[in-house]
Amino acid sequence: MIIPAIDLINGQVVRLYQGDYGQKTAYSDNPQARFDDYVSQGAAQLHLVDLDGAKDAKARQLALIAQLLSATEAPVQVGGGVRSEQDVADLLAAGASRVVIGSTAVKSPDLVASWMEKYGPERIVLALDVNIDEQGNRHIAVAGWQENSGISIEALIERFLPAGLKHVLCTDISRDGTLAGTNVELYRDLCARYPNVGFQASGGIGGLADIEALKGTGVKGIILGRALLEGKFDVAEAIRCWGDGRAA
Repeated sequence: MIIPAIDLINGQVVRLYQGDYGQKTAYSDNPQARFDDYVSQGAAQLHLVDLDGAKDAKARQLALIAQLLSATEAPVQVGGGVRSEQDVADLLAAGASRVVIGSTAVKSPDLVASWMEKYGPERIVLALDVNIDEQGNRHIAVAGWQENSGISIEALIERFLPAGLKHVLCTDISRDGTLAGTNVELYRDLCARYPNVGFQASGGIGGLADIEALKGTGVKGIILGRALLEGKFDVAEAIRCWGDGRAA
């Protein structure tokens, strides 16, 4: 499934380079128009990141998110600084189809597993940002990529399997926002190792060839952000390239 994504700061559609708030590009002050355009081209799932909420939970753009989701004719998974059960409940109440959880899953896995059991694993996506060292170790980065958790992505996935883990959004952070291509081997290996988990590939996709390269890896979703915003291709072209944009 092709999953178009937008990141929001103060109601504006933006992109950060390598997660750096100091390297921000603003693309639009009309996120609804952007979502409507993606849905009109055939997007059956969307992704929204509240970067204000990621920085400060008190700054979460909840009213805007609820307004966007109520007016959007496709399910939207939402993330950005989800640190408490109240955050999960608020986003689900605002209309999120799934809540995307990053650093909290690494720092408080028992807590997040309890949310998975309470709200259902279908409603939770773990967003795991991976730093791959020269030895090939895949450690998860947290705190806006500023810290290496020392925990491997494999260890964390295995921690959540008993809770029924269904969705993992995996980003090779060396590729994110770069349009330099995606880490095909990473996704092929993870999908083969954990066939019951639906992986979403994120980071580095700059052209249709990068989507083509992910065919056969086993990924269930491809997150597209900057490439769409910069007109490298459009959603309809991406769906045609992938073959079946509506496969779950």
